[in-house]
Amino acid sequence: MESAELIAILREVREKVEARHPQGTAGQISLPDLLPLVHARDAALGKVASIGTVNPRPGGPVNALVQGWKRLVARVLDWHVRDQVVFNRKVVECVDAAIEALNESNRALRDLAEWMAAVQERNTAETRDLSEHWASWRAGWEEKLHQSEVQFLRSVAELQDSFQHEVRTQHGDFTRALESAANHIRLESERLIHAELRLVRQRVELRPVAQGSALQQPAGPAAPYPTFDYGRFAERFRGTEEYVKAGQKVYRPYFAGRKNVLDIGCGRGEFLEMMRAAGVAARGIDLSAESVALCRQKGLDAEVADLFEYLARQPEESLDGIFCSQVVEHLPPERLPEMIRLAASRLARDGTIAIETPNPECLAIFATHFYLDPTHTRPIPHPLLMFYLEEFGIGGIEVKRLAPAVETMPSLAGLPAEFREAFFGGLDYAAIGKKL
Repeated sequence: MESAELIAILREVREKVEARHPQGTAGQISLPDLLPLVHARDAALGKVASIGTVNPRPGGPVNALVQGWKRLVARVLDWHVRDQVVFNRKVVECVDAAIEALNESNRALRDLAEWMAAVQERNTAETRDLSEHWASWRAGWEEKLHQSEVQFLRSVAELQDSFQHEVRTQHGDFTRALESAANHIRLESERLIHAELRLVRQRVELRPVAQGSALQQPAGPAAPYPTFDYGRFAERFRGTEEYVKAGQKVYRPYFAGRKNVLDIGCGRGEFLEMMRAAGVAARGIDLSAESVALCRQKGLDAEVADLFEYLARQPEESLDGIFCSQVVEHLPPERLPEMIRLAASRLARDGTIAIETPNPECLAIFATHFYLDPTHTRPIPHPLLMFYLEEFGIGGIEVKRLAPAVETMPSLAGLPAEFREAFFGGLDYAAIGKKL
């Protein structure tokens, strides 16, 4: 017989024996070991089987006689020990029954352990499957919850932004409407005040006035234009054309959309060039023939004229914009009201007038720029200029400080800011208003 077949037979026998007499553990249950009991039973069976037998002895007549005598005694005593033999056999049968019962218990415990292991494995698989499904479902649920929260917060933020934008828009519209209404009311009130003052003046003018009174003093002649090269003078002390153009950009919004603008003292034509670039019809006058020739070389509309004579020739309310930069400080102080009266009378209703002049509030102007020009007569404080403008029907007046002194005199930066703004602010200022 092949060794492989023998090994297979032994394995089969061992499996049958293990199935009939399970030992060790079944799952997590330890089975009782019945081998000691089996060994004790086998020993008892050996003793029971040896009752009535005699020990074997070597051959020979003596030994044969002894063996015969022993067998006779055993047969004689058989009736005496028969009950004991039966009892011993019954005891062995009881032990066999107990061993078989215990084997059945072990098999039952093994089957129970296998069933419990199967149930546990099935429960473990189901629990694992449930756990996996729960984990995947929870992840998806948390993702959906996160997306819902993000969408909700985004919607709330969009609603808040929309609400704030609507509030800002309405507030801006309301503020602009309120400012427009306030400006309109202010202009109308200024027009009414001006009309009342003009009516009072007309009534006063109807009364006889004594000869030599201040109201009948003739106006003096305009200041003569200097005989030196004023263009070279302006280039050196006022600044280059690019510098002047950069400073005059502040006036562009005030004259945007105008149709007939006059530049009094146009000089080299910086303002006229800015108006042409903005599509605004503008012309200029100046006492310097050289400046007017330079403007005409640039294709600008300019002519040599005295401002008093030129304004007197213009029809009333024929202009919708008047610009006058660095001119009024050259006039005799007594002629400034006349110049503003003429300009205001030639300005149409809602027409804009802007007058720029050195700022006497800035002490630095007297130490540097003002007295560099020998044709300057007297600086004009802005309250006085505003008074003249208001006196002749200009309202909504705005004063702008221009050319901060600290830009050309860096040493002023060491002064306290409040003191510097009060006494060393803008070198120039502009009074801008509208005809009522």
